[in-house]
Formats: sequence, C-alpha cells, structure tokens
Amino acid sequence: MNILFIMYDQLRFDYLSCAGHPHLHTPNFDRVAAMGVRFTNTYVQSPICGASRMSFYTGRYVSSHGAAWNGWPLRVGEMTLGDHLRGIGAGCWLIGKTHMKADAKGMERLGLSPDSVIGARQAECGFDVHVRDDGLWGWGPDGFYDEKRSPYNEYLKAKGYPGDNPWADFANAGTEDGEKASGWMFMHADKPANIAEEDSETPWLTGETIRFIDAAEGPWLAHVSYIKPHWPYIVPAPYHDMFGPNHVPAATRHEMERDDPHPVFGAYMGNRIAQAFQQDEVRQKVIPAYMGLIKQADDQLGRLLDHLEATGRMDDTMIVLTSDHGDYLGDHWLGEKDLFHEPSVKIPLIVYDPREEADATRGTTCDALVEAIDLAPTFVEAMGGEPPSHILEGRALTPWLHGETPKDWRRYVISEFDYSQTPQAVKLELEPRDCRLFMVFDGRWKLIHSEGGFRPMLFDLRTDPNEFRDLAKGDAHDAEIRRLYAHLSEWGLRMAQRVTKSDAEIVAGRGRSARKGILPFLVDGSEVPPEMTEKYRGPVPRRDAGE
Repeated sequence: MNILFIMYDQLRFDYLSCAGHPHLHTPNFDRVAAMGVRFTNTYVQSPICGASRMSFYTGRYVSSHGAAWNGWPLRVGEMTLGDHLRGIGAGCWLIGKTHMKADAKGMERLGLSPDSVIGARQAECGFDVHVRDDGLWGWGPDGFYDEKRSPYNEYLKAKGYPGDNPWADFANAGTEDGEKASGWMFMHADKPANIAEEDSETPWLTGETIRFIDAAEGPWLAHVSYIKPHWPYIVPAPYHDMFGPNHVPAATRHEMERDDPHPVFGAYMGNRIAQAFQQDEVRQKVIPAYMGLIKQADDQLGRLLDHLEATGRMDDTMIVLTSDHGDYLGDHWLGEKDLFHEPSVKIPLIVYDPREEADATRGTTCDALVEAIDLAPTFVEAMGGEPPSHILEGRALTPWLHGETPKDWRRYVISEFDYSQTPQAVKLELEPRDCRLFMVFDGRWKLIHSEGGFRPMLFDLRTDPNEFRDLAKGDAHDAEIRRLYAHLSEWGLRMAQRVTKSDAEIVAGRGRSARKGILPFLVDGSEVPPEMTEKYRGPVPRRDAGE
C-alpha cells in the first residue's frame, strides 16, 4: 500500500461539484469520490494553517501538541506521521507545504544537528523531503517573509523568468499598462497571472509529485501539499476568466449577526480582511479567481490520476483529498478563516481505498462526525500497523471505508483557536492566555466557548443551517449550553500527555516488580504465592572464613 495524502490550502468543503456547487465543475475530484468515500462532516482541529496542519501531522489536538499558531514550533520529540510510519517500515515524504517551524531551541538543547537525519526530520515535521515550498515568498522593506530558498522560485529562474522573486513578479501578479499588477491587491484578481500556465505553482507541484512516484520505492506516504487556492487570489489564463460575477453567490450573511455580536466575533467583523470582503466588488473579483484556482487544481489532479492509471499504481495507492481549513469569502461578514462557522472549520475529505474490502462503499458518502486527526491512525492501519491510541487521539476511518459501523463512534467534534497574536486580541485588550476559543459540535448544536470572561455562542444548525442566530444571547437554551459544556469538560479530561506508555504496556507491567523481589507491606509472606518469597527464605548464607 502507498498513500497520496493530498492537501489543498484553504479549499472550502462546498466548492466541488460532488459537494453540490452549482457552477464549479470538478470532474477529477468527483472521479475520486466515485471510487471512494466522501466524508460530509469533517472538521479541522483549528481553523488556521499552522495549528491545523500540526494536528494532521501528529494525530493530536492542538492543546496536546501545543503549536497553536502559524510559525509556532512543534516541540522537539513530538511524534509525527513519519515516526509512526517509519516504525512499521514505510517512508513518509513531503512534496510542497507544511507551514512547519522547527523547535530550534529544543534541538539545540538536545544536541540535534539540523543536517543530521534525525535533526532534519525534526526540522521538517517528521517528513523526509522530496521538495518543500511553503508558497508565500513575499518580500518587503525588511526582506523576504521566508528566508529559506524557494525551490519554485529556482525553477522559475531556470525557465527564464527574471528577477530575485519571480513568484511575486510573475506567478502571483498580472500586468497593467506594462506595470506589475500584484495579486496581493484584490483589484487585480480578475487579471491573468503573467506566467505560462504550465509554469504556475499547481502544475509545477504536480510535476514534482509524478517525478517522486516514478522514482519511489514503497511502501510510502507522500504528502502532496498545494498552496492554492490560498491567496494571493490570482490564476493564469485560461482559468482567470472561466467564471465571472454571475457565478458568485450572494454572501451568506444577515444583519442580525451584527446586532450585539459576541465581542470576539465583532472584533473579527471589523478587521481589514472582513471589511474588504464586505464589499461586493471585492467578492465579484476574488471568488471567480478562487474558482479558477480550484478548476486548475482539478485539472492537475486529473493529470496525476491519469499517470497513476497508466503506470498501474492506482491498484496499490490510497488517495486522500482534503484541506487544512476553509475560506469565508465574505460569508458571515468575514474573510479568510479563523472562526468556527462551517465555511471556515468544515473541510472536504474524499478517501479512495484500493483494497477489495472497500468495494462495498465506492461512490458513497458518510455523514459521521470526522476530525482531521482521524487520518493519522487511518494511515497507520492502511500500512499494516496498530495505531497507538495513547499517542494518536483520532480514530481510524477504516471501518467506514469498509462498510462497517464502528462501535461508540464520537458524539461530537472539537476545534480550538488561539488568536493571541492577532490585532483582535489587542483590540479586546486581552492577555495572551485569555485569547482562546473552543468549539464543540454534536452534528446539530454548536457551542463556542471564549476564555477571557466572555459569554459563549450557540447555534442550532437544524433550524438555522446558515448560523445566523446566536442563541446564547438569551437564556432560553441554557440546558443545551450546559449539555455541550459537559462534552467540552469530558474532552478536557482526556488522557492526552501519557504518550510514553500504552495501556497494554501498563497492564502487562502489573505485578512485575513483585516477581523481581519488591514485596512491601507483607505481614508474614502468606499474602503472595510462595515462589515470590523463595529468595527471602531458607538458611542464611555462610560468610567466607577470611571475613
């Protein structure tokens, strides 16, 4: 078994034709869905790139692994997919983005050199790297946003694109009257990127993936991590004008949301990205470009699937299509991600399992409550291992893929968000420790708890699927709030940090010290079997005469 673990950055769950989008036709996403299972209720453990990805890669909740924001290091020694898979004889490779920040202080403390095998894996979130490119090569008065060398920029230079940063000058910019029209400005989103389509980011990474597959020796997992459709929202021809304002849906928002909003929600509605997406002209330019980026991603997925079929690899390769979070695109008066409305926290998840056991579920959907952390144990099982439940906090999806209903499947999902580094934290005058949000969702009721002394938020998605009406503003739903807080409390009491000793090892170790002669609290020895005290009974050994 090999695994293609494909992630599209900031892809909404509902921007695929198999998920019901009225205008965006994605035949290759649909092709994988027809071969596998589309999970319709999948939620990330945090609606922000870095924290979400660290949960995917560790199989653990954010408050367990601690890397709660972009650029926050994943602590040295945290077990990752690479550790689990290499332990059962499989490779684990990165092709694209991770948003990983190495714990340099921890590595220094332990004497781990970044250029050693162990050190390199620690610095790359447990992956061996085929090619890493985090895809945001911004530059300004103080230099580059990311100081590492960009493989994609080097590729563009080799193709003849001039300058120090062709990512910014060509791949993510159009032209207007001979001047750069940067994709950083929404006003340019309807322009074609000034680059040959085959040289743009998504085709480049697809080519790298094919190159990896052709050279790889299995079994392996390849994490193919595309930067798009994440901003900058600009796409090369012919994708730039495939969609227009007539394909842009009305924003899912209501004036009642702005009437006495929760303070954190209100602060986000007032930030720069939200104010931009509250303008219809911005949405009418950005959303067609976003759709064009997805259409290009779908075409490149088709290229990859065709290659798998042509080389016979479709029969032994699991394919997983997902995202690290969604994109508000103006819904709920917001842009970007960060909070817990469905467009932000819910993600697409499609899994093709080539094994015969999955034949019964091909082309089906599953509406069970799924978390991003469920993929790690799924991958371990697919590779023939036993997921270590004392470390991995998710649950394998294998039963759902094979037409079985697992016993005692989860009753709710959890997501967390730490906004302590944001302007919203400053606006609300909060200490960092109080800038934390928690979501608990049971499939109908969604509770959002805010630290810092704020009231909660509550939505009933059965009667209010658009999440307009915050029911926690009154006291009519106190019983539901208490019930959901009980779920949050139950989750908070989970056994999260005892990761060096499994339950099986604990059970197997019971009584071992007694068999090695540690026998405290005995009155006369009759309390234990005679063999336990055999070494402590009998004649006293004679000392040598010379002593």
